[in-house]
Amino acid sequence: MTRKAPADDFDDSGLDVTKPKTWAAGVPGVTAALRQSYAQMGAGRTALTLLRVNQKQGFDCPGCAWPEGDHRHIAEFCENGAKAVAEEATTRRVTREFFARHTVAELAGRSDHWLGQQGRLTEPMVKRAGSAHYEPIGWDEAIGLLASELTALGSPDEAVFYTSGRTSNEAAFAYQLFARAFGTNNMPDCSNMCHESSGSALSETIGIGKGSVLLDDLYQADLIFVVGQNPGTNHPRMLSALERAKKEGARVVAVNPLPEAGLMRFKNPQRPAGVTGKGTVLADRFLQIRLNGDLALFQALNRLLLESDAPGALDREFLDAHAHGFAAFREHALALDWDDVLEATGLTRGEIAATLGDVLAAKKIIVCWAMGLTQHRNSVPTIREIVNFLLLRGNIGRPGAGVCPVRGHSNVQGDRTMGIWEKPKPAFLDALAAEFGFEPPREHGLDTVDAIRAMRDGRARLFLGMGGNFVRATPDSAVTEAALRGCRLTAQVSTKLNRSHAVTGELALILPTLGRTERDVQASGPQFVSVEDSMGMVHASRGRLAPASGHLLSEVSIVCRLAKAALPGSAIGWDAMECDYDVIRDHVSRVVPGFAGYNARVREPGGFTLPHAPRDERRFPTATGKANLTVNELEVLRVPEGRLLLQTVRSHDQYNTTIYGLDDRYRGVKAGRRVVFVNPDDLSALGVADGATVDLVSEWSDGTERRAPAFRVVSYPTARGCAAAYFPETNVLVPLDSTAEVSNTPTSKSVVVRLEPA
Repeated sequence: MTRKAPADDFDDSGLDVTKPKTWAAGVPGVTAALRQSYAQMGAGRTALTLLRVNQKQGFDCPGCAWPEGDHRHIAEFCENGAKAVAEEATTRRVTREFFARHTVAELAGRSDHWLGQQGRLTEPMVKRAGSAHYEPIGWDEAIGLLASELTALGSPDEAVFYTSGRTSNEAAFAYQLFARAFGTNNMPDCSNMCHESSGSALSETIGIGKGSVLLDDLYQADLIFVVGQNPGTNHPRMLSALERAKKEGARVVAVNPLPEAGLMRFKNPQRPAGVTGKGTVLADRFLQIRLNGDLALFQALNRLLLESDAPGALDREFLDAHAHGFAAFREHALALDWDDVLEATGLTRGEIAATLGDVLAAKKIIVCWAMGLTQHRNSVPTIREIVNFLLLRGNIGRPGAGVCPVRGHSNVQGDRTMGIWEKPKPAFLDALAAEFGFEPPREHGLDTVDAIRAMRDGRARLFLGMGGNFVRATPDSAVTEAALRGCRLTAQVSTKLNRSHAVTGELALILPTLGRTERDVQASGPQFVSVEDSMGMVHASRGRLAPASGHLLSEVSIVCRLAKAALPGSAIGWDAMECDYDVIRDHVSRVVPGFAGYNARVREPGGFTLPHAPRDERRFPTATGKANLTVNELEVLRVPEGRLLLQTVRSHDQYNTTIYGLDDRYRGVKAGRRVVFVNPDDLSALGVADGATVDLVSEWSDGTERRAPAFRVVSYPTARGCAAAYFPETNVLVPLDSTAEVSNTPTSKSVVVRLEPA
């Protein structure tokens, strides 16, 4: 039976910590998924929705971007995917009566979990200047208000158009088209905070900012590195792929500061052995690296490869034909200081040498990574060094090998492909101009960090969020919230209530939209949307549930109606695009490379694969015309005495900023979130007891105190000198100006902190 939304808020009064698990999924994963699904949807609705998730004629999971193979299981979803669907398809509703009962200030004081548990938004709402409450507003008036505030700006560049990775290809293309027709490239997105470092490094080195592997490549690989990633929680269906890769003979090397249950052993609940047996050991080797030590590790492996006299240690034929910069790279790599390597990594020479043995025994190698690599100051050099590692042995552009950045949100990669980017390429803008007959702005716009700075400084006055929870996804929470509160207007296109609705400008709008699970019917009939997964596969998504309210509009409808209101003289066919999404896809087919015949190809079962020159033909569209070996300086991140290096992480009961529950089953945490994981030897050195309550205080060059109060210390087998705590609660500790070189991504995995008694 479904449960009503909670009236009382949650706290950590019942927090309990037990021993962490050594395996993932199995029966507990199934039980947890069904328990939350029944509570939100009920039994019948659970069956109706979950049996359609990730099916060829169903809807794409609103969770992660892990791909599906050609053969689909009946239950093609994971525990956290089921939770994501349940949160969207919930029968709980947030009505006008709810907003009449709760002031905006009261909502701002509620927990993320409580806000998310209230249910689906049901009608447009407005907070007028000076008002303490949201109140209902009709769609025409809401769109008119937003359009009038946009046109009243002194410059189009005073507007910020943010995008979440949930947004479909069709909505994203229409959204970027509107922003550019309005006159700005201010299009920050969630990529700026996660895999921007990946895109920056890969674009420079191989010529395309996406991964080079397909799902079948994992099953052909000899060796798979999983670096800075916790797939058991963040991409659980990846465990099934790794299990199959192991069955086909691959070895897996896990590189991470935390031992994660999902990489120790996987009990696949879709197999009898996963229910009654011991499951599959996934990681053959675990390198417990210190935070920020990955660059040093791959430089050490590269030096050892250069020095090795083993047959085939280097693929000289590939390097001669396809690589540029080998001489400079070689000279730099051979000068690597081993003392720096050992200090940076926390590993031994023996562990690195043994890993070299794995490498030399493998012909086909894949390196997978996630935000454990992308949110450091040196993230771009680190990923460039991984590319060096793969290029040395010709492991890009052949089956079973390549780079595999594992994206988070379900269409974050597709949104970038559709043009959601503050730094668009001239060729894209040229194609847009030719298709629509206007000259788009050429000056680069604002990314996420620069958008916060602009709002803080009064240079941007209007914020429009297409999905997501900007307030809780961003760094330096106090600064970000003050920046948004300084805006003239903030507007959020959303399915569920979140903290971004409670941190508002002088005026605020909530524009409720359809979810992935719901039917989308326009004037021409039922519509579908499409998404691009983490491996460049584009496929359709068709919702089947009745909308949560009769007052919801699709994202495409909201964008097209706003564009008509804000650009009354526009010759762009906004009505036609809203009426029939095929019209949008026809435009995309003529603007975006790789989408010729979009409408026909996306209707094929399973969709289609986008071209990838390095993978498909060993052609590297870089400035040199070849794959670029790079020189990356190693700077050991040394933490002052008495301090720790903190990384922000997810619990198992959350996805991005959405908190499904208060348990982190694999790490042994129940009924609470304000915990900090610290190595027991570090606790002894600091004189802090396991179970003590402390404030986390970050240290940065600006001298500003950033404090996250009242965290319970948990003695945990993390790497020495390293700590971990959950975001978004610890985003307050991440300085806005502490960002990665080149990508400008916040350094949420490299936060220097001290522990103070609470």
